[in-house]
Amino acid sequence: MFNPNTPEIQFALNTVRTASKLVAQVQAEMVTAALTKDDKSPVTIADYGAQALVGYLLDQTFPNDPLVGEEDSASLREEKNKETLERIAYFVGQYTDVATMDSVCQWIDRGSAESGSRYWTVDPIDGTKGFLRGDQYAVALALVENGQVQVGALGCPNLDIQYLTSDHETAFNPGNGSLVVAVRGQGTWAAPLSGGDFVRLTVSPRGDASQARMLRSLEEAHTNVGQIGDLVNTLNVQAAPVGMDSQAKYAVLAAGKGDVLVRLISAKMPDYKEKIWDQGAGSIVVEEAGGRITDLHGRTLDFTAGRTLAHNRGILASNGGLHEVFLEGLVKVGA
Repeated sequence: MFNPNTPEIQFALNTVRTASKLVAQVQAEMVTAALTKDDKSPVTIADYGAQALVGYLLDQTFPNDPLVGEEDSASLREEKNKETLERIAYFVGQYTDVATMDSVCQWIDRGSAESGSRYWTVDPIDGTKGFLRGDQYAVALALVENGQVQVGALGCPNLDIQYLTSDHETAFNPGNGSLVVAVRGQGTWAAPLSGGDFVRLTVSPRGDASQARMLRSLEEAHTNVGQIGDLVNTLNVQAAPVGMDSQAKYAVLAAGKGDVLVRLISAKMPDYKEKIWDQGAGSIVVEEAGGRITDLHGRTLDFTAGRTLAHNRGILASNGGLHEVFLEGLVKVGA
């Protein structure tokens, strides 16, 4: 069992649980059948609200630690967005009685820091389109020290804890979500998001590439679909893929319910660099479950290069046993 009593781990667990509760509340109240396709207000409110809450809790616990986050409050401070900011302050105010429009903006802007020798990184909603569909998404928080992720936590409100920890086959189960935490040298663990005992997660032992269950994003813009198809053909992958949004995929990989995750470079964004908040928590969740994560060239992920993985290209995460054969396959398809 990991040691849950260190201040950093307690902070990570409490913060992800609380932010996940806020985000799920926004989803339940605002993502309804009446929501139009172009109305992104729920995800805007949940995204900013969760980051504000993380900033507030960090102020209370580790006031000197930098936070590297996805959002800033500049647009919220514009008069035209006053109603949105009021709504964000309302939701954050459910968790602290000192939430005002000004304090919420300050907490959000805690996330504007650069990476350093010790910092936290947060993605308040990873998988925004999944959130808007009422599907899978994750709240992701990680602590990075001297360029290495030390603690990672994923709050997945719609990812069934029984799917991760037993033989249940259905991943989607709102109200029975999962909290996944990984601690360097202490393994990857999952518990009900609402509270309960932790169970250790371990990657699959699969070594046959033809039977590899590939975790695939539901959003085609996030990868190179053509090269993924080439890779599947090159390695003669026969197993059906597992489609899912967000860093919830890393939890599924860690639990042995999938085997390989590849983030190729979209032809529309050839110079794209991964953001550190998109990989921080997920990377240690995979590694501490016995898996491996690198870029597409097999290089270790470098969390010292600012707000992006500037020295890396794409992502390959696996159960470890399939990693080298997939790296070879990526070379063959020119990824």
